[in-house]
Amino acid sequence: MPIIKIENLKKDYENEGVITNVLQGVDFSMEPGEFVAIMGPSGSGKSTLMHILSFLDKLSSGLYEFEGQDTKDFDKNYLAKLRNERVGFVFQSFNLLARTTVLDNVKLPLIYSNKKDHDSLAKKALADVGLSHRLDFFTNQISGGEKQRVAIARALVCDPAIIFADEPTGNLDSKSGNAVLEILQKLNDRGHTIILVTHEMDTANHAKRIIYIKDGMIVGDEKVSKRTMAKSDGILKK
Repeated sequence: MPIIKIENLKKDYENEGVITNVLQGVDFSMEPGEFVAIMGPSGSGKSTLMHILSFLDKLSSGLYEFEGQDTKDFDKNYLAKLRNERVGFVFQSFNLLARTTVLDNVKLPLIYSNKKDHDSLAKKALADVGLSHRLDFFTNQISGGEKQRVAIARALVCDPAIIFADEPTGNLDSKSGNAVLEILQKLNDRGHTIILVTHEMDTANHAKRIIYIKDGMIVGDEKVSKRTMAKSDGILKK
């Protein structure tokens, strides 16, 4: 069963009587364990699509099924539960709490979950991204690349069905960016489902499948024949 299935998905925004068609009938499905990059230029609709898929926004019309359920039937409380337990988010701007330790940032989603032993779960997630040595550091004491790895650990900590990464390397130098993408690849190799939004081909090539979007429509959908993998520095190795 697909984890995501959308058919003729449309999204319109209205501002002072002017309607803007952002997504104009998008169709695709995604199986559990896939690593998909959604690629397109600025204004193409790729971030809007990701926001709908991750329950941060609602479609205007069409079908969106998540894990076999029609999302139109989801109420606000269930959507909040999904955002906490079934999806994880990694943003370009990190979105970490300032003046708060790395460990406490990663523990934050657990506060709203039913999971126990928050310290152990957060420490495991940080170990998975190679940051066990930064547990007690404050977020203003670590590098940009490390901040993004903390954000990935936070996205992982509730063991979500899908990790959404919106331009996760946009604020990083190439070395730090490649390290972040390598982590996402290794998480996918372990079975995590990942959707990556980017406008850069070098970034998209780290995925296994690329969906191209332009002017609110899918204009291409292809497998990545040869994955771009940087040499491992030991992160995520068992």
